[in-house]
Amino acid sequence: MSKPTLLESVRAVLRLKHYSSRTEDAYVGWIRRFILFHQKRHPRDMGEAEVRDFLSSLATERHVAASTQNQALCALLFLYGDVLSKPLASVDDIIRAKRPTRLPVVFSPEEVASILSRLDGTKWLVASLLYGSGMRLLECLRLRVKDVDFGYSQIIVRDGKGGKDRATILPQSIVNPLTRHLERVRSLHQFDLDDGFGEVHLPFALERKYASAAREWAWQYVFPAARRSKDVRSQIERRHHLDESIIQRAVKRAIHAAGVEKAGSSHTFRHSFATHLLESGYDIRTVQELLGHNDVATTMIYTHVMNKGGKAVRSPLDRT
Repeated sequence: MSKPTLLESVRAVLRLKHYSSRTEDAYVGWIRRFILFHQKRHPRDMGEAEVRDFLSSLATERHVAASTQNQALCALLFLYGDVLSKPLASVDDIIRAKRPTRLPVVFSPEEVASILSRLDGTKWLVASLLYGSGMRLLECLRLRVKDVDFGYSQIIVRDGKGGKDRATILPQSIVNPLTRHLERVRSLHQFDLDDGFGEVHLPFALERKYASAAREWAWQYVFPAARRSKDVRSQIERRHHLDESIIQRAVKRAIHAAGVEKAGSSHTFRHSFATHLLESGYDIRTVQELLGHNDVATTMIYTHVMNKGGKAVRSPLDRT
């Protein structure tokens, strides 16, 4: 058996540590760019100086966003620390990409209603959950049936950003349409079972620990894809969750059709959820927990976009 290439080794370690396929693709992409930047030299023959030059060039020549540069840094730290067992000493003096301070875009309640009215079916249901619960789009699409708790009117978000679980709101107004939706999904799952399929991807080592769980109803996605497809890693034919681009495009069209002149997206529903809760008088710590923020300072940004006009100051024009 031939020795695995460096990038194959990177993928193997990422999978061993249960990184997502998205992170895997991103890290491998950055490591490949790093190698090409240094004329295909092997990373083992390079170190802090070469990493510093590459990251600085991203800021000065490519003008990447600060988050993009940080992702590249994380990929290279992983390469040297976890794959090559040659941890980097320090790259603190790289030229940092500027991180602009921007206020999030927020829809007004009237704009939310107008946008939602231009969606239907599953797209309406997903968008309504984004606004009604504050979930990120992928958190919503990765929901499993077992994590929708009708009894306690809550949704359990598993393995959210930062690998954390949290509970958020299940809006009462959506219970009936969501129940009907799950009835259709259950019929689809039964069709897959009858057809000799019906498995779903399970996180981490659950597939080995619970052999039959992949076919159980409780583990199925709340928003499954219309067609089955082969898993990239296992090559097993399964029904994955709905592709996020379907919702993103539908929401963009709805925003345009509603005449909302804001640079909004499906993620704007999350910003609107937080802002509207604060405007309704809910405690910022409660909103922080619902959003899953580590630091309350992250949640504080929504206090700057609350519908009170420039920090609640009354314009002198309104007194004339």
